[in-house]
Amino acid sequence: MVIALLIAAINVNAQSKAKTEKATFGMGCFWCTEAIFQQLKGVKKVESGYSGGTVSNPTYEDVSSGQTGHAEVIQVTYDPAVISYKDLLEVFWKMHDATTLNRQGADVGTQYRSVIFYSNADQKALAEKYKNELNAQNAFGKPVVTQIAPLKNFYKAEDYHQNYYKLNGSQPYCRIVIKPKMDKLEKIFKDKLK
Repeated sequence: MVIALLIAAINVNAQSKAKTEKATFGMGCFWCTEAIFQQLKGVKKVESGYSGGTVSNPTYEDVSSGQTGHAEVIQVTYDPAVISYKDLLEVFWKMHDATTLNRQGADVGTQYRSVIFYSNADQKALAEKYKNELNAQNAFGKPVVTQIAPLKNFYKAEDYHQNYYKLNGSQPYCRIVIKPKMDKLEKIFKDKLK
């Protein structure tokens, strides 16, 4: 009986893992982006990291120099039966300024660019379709400059960058920069929050 229960538990665990997919987004500071996507129903895990550059295993200091070509990104592991990639894109587009090149607010440099790193042809097609529609409708009054590129590597950022807002919410940067984004998220996407 115990062995049967263990096998059933392993099968359920394997099935739940098999049903997840990954999405990789850059929207400026990864502390802000991580905090936003962690709140969404269907999101299983969010990791801050670096993608899109030329250096293997970069450090925060390397990326901050602006010389590696990496962007600060998050990698979202999600259950597509609960939240779709299209829903994640909607949050992406509405929660940052996709019309500013290499900048979000006071954060300036290529490491803060608006970018979608796609993992497959479906993600690429949806991201490009959404961007084209936003530009055709002149949704933001300026052209969307978001880069859409294939995901080649994702390098997880240092441990002190993970869960930053959850662990440091009382810090000035969190109160001044991240908290207003969280308030906006609640206002716009209340039905999608955990």
